[in-house]
Amino acid sequence: MNLFRLDASIRTEGSTSRALGDIVETEWSAEHPSSTVTRRHIGVEPLPADAWANAVAASATPDSERTPAQVAAAALASELTNEIARADALLFAVPLYNWGVSQHFKSYVDLVLTDPRMTPGVVPITAGKPAVLVTVQGGNYSAGTPREGWDHATSWMRRVLAEVWQLDLDVVKREFTLVGVNPALDQFTALADELRSHAEQEAARHGRTLAAKPALAPAESPNPSR
Repeated sequence: MNLFRLDASIRTEGSTSRALGDIVETEWSAEHPSSTVTRRHIGVEPLPADAWANAVAASATPDSERTPAQVAAAALASELTNEIARADALLFAVPLYNWGVSQHFKSYVDLVLTDPRMTPGVVPITAGKPAVLVTVQGGNYSAGTPREGWDHATSWMRRVLAEVWQLDLDVVKREFTLVGVNPALDQFTALADELRSHAEQEAARHGRTLAAKPALAPAESPNPSR
């Protein structure tokens, strides 16, 4: 069994998305003690800024005419896709940054979508694979809050992972992570503690669920010839 884990936080120490991801991973590994975990931390080891543009250009250029940059970008897209193709389960830990999708995660998704096995319009190689998305937010953008609707990331990530990539997706969200950091939010300390506890419980539950879901057998994997 192989778990693919992607982290998009720009931090390693003190990252709440990593901490929740660790809970999911721990529960999954407890059920699969001899398994492997493939890791990619795009927050601290970001993808090249020009990789997506070069990969798009490569897809419209004959192999013999591709520039070295286009060849490298296409190879990187293939490497990223191979990682998720080999995985039996997937874990994405992606924080909300400035009310939107992490630039690192957006670059990752864009690049993967250039691979022929993942491009829109085909059955993706990830179809049916179990996955968990962990996301954290400094504020609270739930219905009825002053900034309701300011979370421009979670719905996009759900759409890509569950509908475009066709993953069997569960989502864990923790809000108010800046309580205790930003004094203006001190009045929400009790609520933040409650939300933290709930998110940690959900991470553990979804980690166990992720471990229990059967992986696709090779014969059932979409696009087996690719």
